[in-house]
Amino acid sequence: MKPFKFSKQQELPQYGEVIERIEILRSRLRLSKSLDQEGVTQILDELKSLRSKILLLSRSKQLDESKDADDSQESVAKKSTSKRKQQSNYAELGFQGVLGESPGLLTALEIVRRAAPTDLPILIEGESGTGKELFAKVIHANGLRSDQPFISINCGAIPENLIESELFGHKKGAFTGATADRKGHFESADGGTIFLDEVGELPLVGQVKLLRVLQSRELQRVGSDQVVSVDVRVVAATNRDLAQMARDGTFREDLYYRLGVIHATLPPLRERKDEIPLLYDFFAREAAENLKREPIRISKGLSQFLDDYHYPGNIREMRNLIYRISCLADDVADIQHLPSVVLQDHDEQPAQAVSEIDGTMPLNQVKKIAGNEAEKEFLRQGLMRTQGSVVNLAKELDINRSYLQTLLKKHGIKSKSFKP
Repeated sequence: MKPFKFSKQQELPQYGEVIERIEILRSRLRLSKSLDQEGVTQILDELKSLRSKILLLSRSKQLDESKDADDSQESVAKKSTSKRKQQSNYAELGFQGVLGESPGLLTALEIVRRAAPTDLPILIEGESGTGKELFAKVIHANGLRSDQPFISINCGAIPENLIESELFGHKKGAFTGATADRKGHFESADGGTIFLDEVGELPLVGQVKLLRVLQSRELQRVGSDQVVSVDVRVVAATNRDLAQMARDGTFREDLYYRLGVIHATLPPLRERKDEIPLLYDFFAREAAENLKREPIRISKGLSQFLDDYHYPGNIREMRNLIYRISCLADDVADIQHLPSVVLQDHDEQPAQAVSEIDGTMPLNQVKKIAGNEAEKEFLRQGLMRTQGSVVNLAKELDINRSYLQTLLKKHGIKSKSFKP
């Protein structure tokens, strides 16, 4: 059998691309209560395409890992360089999130299931780093325009004096540096979906011009008198309270209602605990790929910490933490490899008491509260046995002393009070 070779025209797909397509396909299946023959055919075609890409990745891996005994060092070096060029670099993915099974996320998915097949504007709300862009792609993939362009814009990254040019384009000579006619993002998205990320960061002058285009479905490039018709589906996202901003006068109320015909709210990662193992595995492999090392293993103490941590920066923060420990640790990462600001932030989050449980809480939150109570009592009994010795208790439990101190601080337990 001849060895498998890539042709110059045949580019190796990226791991990230395959994973994202699987997530979008999974969401399409979950959102569809029934599928006609055309829908089934489309999904089968998608699966066939994904299968081909996975086979390419698998064959590439096998090819890279196979080494002939008589290979010279020069040829090994060439293969290593080829491998780095061919294999996926996880960092290029900009991974934004995974669709889990938490109640809040399923509520948002139900909203999307009903709204995606329409052309109604959708406003996605949620904290920074919760996966709003991936959610927007899911909406696009399940909509009427899935075969048309998906254009993503970070409104917070556009300088105020360039907003109109970036969104709606400009004519040659319209301003200094305008050396040629240029289409804006709205024209590029014509027929498809435009995603306005961080829309709450738009200044008022930009909001006025955006509203005018959304209302009339027409635009004019900067410096041009020609009117251009555009047909786009608008999905916007924000981590700010636009309703409050509208009341305060910092966001136009009419634009808020224009964008938010449909609202979907993404819950933070601390309410989506089922995703943490998936994300950890993904980011550990991503970091290993970038750092040219084996995926990092973590101690029991660090594993418990990552499960309990509330992730104020959500998925983006988790990715940064995994990269940090993958860089600083040898074979096994532990508590001391975390930044002090994370440990301090975790310490300041008090554990809830069983008396705070009520019937409206999600089951996983109730379990967490009960677990906190059990953990607190367990630590108290341990300190009684060791007569307040944190060092001895850490050895007994086979955990890092700094992590034990973190747990004691979390529950407000002072080891001194157990000393004879």
